[in-house]
Amino acid sequence: MMSRIRAPKLHRQFQTFTRREHAQPVSLLSSVQAKIAQIDAEKPFSPALIDSFQRRHDYLRISLTEKCNLRCFYCMPSEGVDLSPKSHILTDDEVIRLAELFVKSGVRKIRLTGGEPTVRKGIVDLIGRLNELRKYGLQSIGMTSNGIALHRRIPQLVENGLTHLNLSLDTLDPFKFEIMTRRPGHDAVLRSLRVALESPGLHSVKLNVVVIKDLNDYEVPEFVEMTKDNNLSVRFIEFMPFTGNKWQQTKMVPSSELLDRISSRHPELFKAADELNDTARSYKIPGYAGSFGFISSMSDHFCGSCNRLRLTADGQIKVCLFDNKEVSLRDRIRQGTSDSELLEVIGQAVRGKAEKHGGMKDLDDLKEGPNRPMILIGGFSARNIIKMFHRRIYHWLRDTSVLKLQRRVYSSNSHGPFPRLTHVDKMGRPSMVNVSDKQPTKRSATAVGRIHIPPVAYDLLTTSYPGETGEDDLTDPLSKAKTKARSKGDVLTVAQLAAIMGCKKTSDLIPLCHPLALSHISVTLTPEVSQPLRSESNLTSSSETPNGNHSPRYSIACRATVNYEGKTGVEMEALTAVSVGLLTVWDMLKAVAGKEMMIGEIYVERKTGGKSGDFMKLEDGR
Repeated sequence: MMSRIRAPKLHRQFQTFTRREHAQPVSLLSSVQAKIAQIDAEKPFSPALIDSFQRRHDYLRISLTEKCNLRCFYCMPSEGVDLSPKSHILTDDEVIRLAELFVKSGVRKIRLTGGEPTVRKGIVDLIGRLNELRKYGLQSIGMTSNGIALHRRIPQLVENGLTHLNLSLDTLDPFKFEIMTRRPGHDAVLRSLRVALESPGLHSVKLNVVVIKDLNDYEVPEFVEMTKDNNLSVRFIEFMPFTGNKWQQTKMVPSSELLDRISSRHPELFKAADELNDTARSYKIPGYAGSFGFISSMSDHFCGSCNRLRLTADGQIKVCLFDNKEVSLRDRIRQGTSDSELLEVIGQAVRGKAEKHGGMKDLDDLKEGPNRPMILIGGFSARNIIKMFHRRIYHWLRDTSVLKLQRRVYSSNSHGPFPRLTHVDKMGRPSMVNVSDKQPTKRSATAVGRIHIPPVAYDLLTTSYPGETGEDDLTDPLSKAKTKARSKGDVLTVAQLAAIMGCKKTSDLIPLCHPLALSHISVTLTPEVSQPLRSESNLTSSSETPNGNHSPRYSIACRATVNYEGKTGVEMEALTAVSVGLLTVWDMLKAVAGKEMMIGEIYVERKTGGKSGDFMKLEDGR
């Protein structure tokens, strides 16, 4: 996969351009610098964008939408979010009016975010209109996207003025990507990355990776290797807290720890020059075309040089990502407020900006504050809902190499080193078997299983009911328990009916089983007594007598035979019948033997029909 993400042509162009620039006379360079100084002098910076700590805010992030086509946990709470009504979202004209006001006041860089900005209709034309603001001093137009629906639009976006692109991708594993995002699209993101790297009109391409402990932190070296042959900047972002994303400090991996890990593999890496006000600390590895960096917003604040403001999709100005205070510019626009009055409102908000992290004193203050979820602010590309237990599952898969085995199984065929799983497609996604081309045949399957029970339960099943013998003493606790168990009905009859009903419901219980019109179901439950061998492990229901012999073992054997004429087998139906039948016995007897019963030895004893042929399992398990 990595070899496909290359841009050698772009890299050579960059080197040629650099050599040509160095060859120009010094006088030309001096004249360019003088021209820049002249332009800056003609366009003074508005005091409205300077806060009380003398930080000059020349960078504006504009969220174009609250909607997203992915679902990841760090942007959206698990319960979802209430999106703003369409009438509350800034129109294109309102976006352009506010952007022009900010640019005329000193903003030199605009970045479009979301949600996912590419889901907004007319984004290509909107960038074209923003590009017209260059005459007022705008120098760059960037966008942060998840890349799902981007690759075909990149040429148009660049032609209309897009200069910088950040893509968000938190895993290089397509199987994990789909579970994390609840959406397919890993290939689409990589395709967008390749197109971006091959677009000479883009001044920079960056890849944002939100790093979370025990979820994707072990993939950091793989992301670093992407910079070897690509003029790409990979930025590792510390997991940040927003409402509903269940942030904990233990889930955050400090950038210093990641740097130590990378340094152990590449001790020759060195610190690269950072751009003014850049939030990332960048590093390079000798011989690598690209770079990598860290956005250490939690462990190593860069608030002292913060130069950015945010405009939400519903028209609120946020002066700090972590500050819940917002001022509506949309409402004032729609009330007829003039540009000078709007600028005064903006100035009041900027002057109220805290020194760092919205005034929070420590990380604990950030856990579940009233701040918006990330998707409603416009930060990194929105990827939303995921249950937090997924990260633990994948940590286990990684440690046991199960995930690697799955990849090999998915990519192999029936003749390869591993048998192909029938209920997953080539990408590892769950998939029902297609039986449309199969020929109907008569099929049958028999499954068996046992529940081991103590003697008191066995006696209960094989003796008379109360009142029939007159021997039951209802003052005795055991007798009371027996009476309670018998009050539910005849154990074996109820279990037999439950097994038949469960067999019919197999497709409702097992997700990828086909619903079948079964021809016949036969279920029997038989009490059994057996003498265990000396070598067998003692069960709770067995004990050794003084002469060294073991007492008998008691059990109920369940056997289910299912018949059907069709295109698929009925082994699962037979196994379901046995399992439900034995579970029903356990439920019926739990009052007298709940702590001592044990279900096991469930297997398919025989099957007939179908492409794989007939088979019968012998008593010794062969």
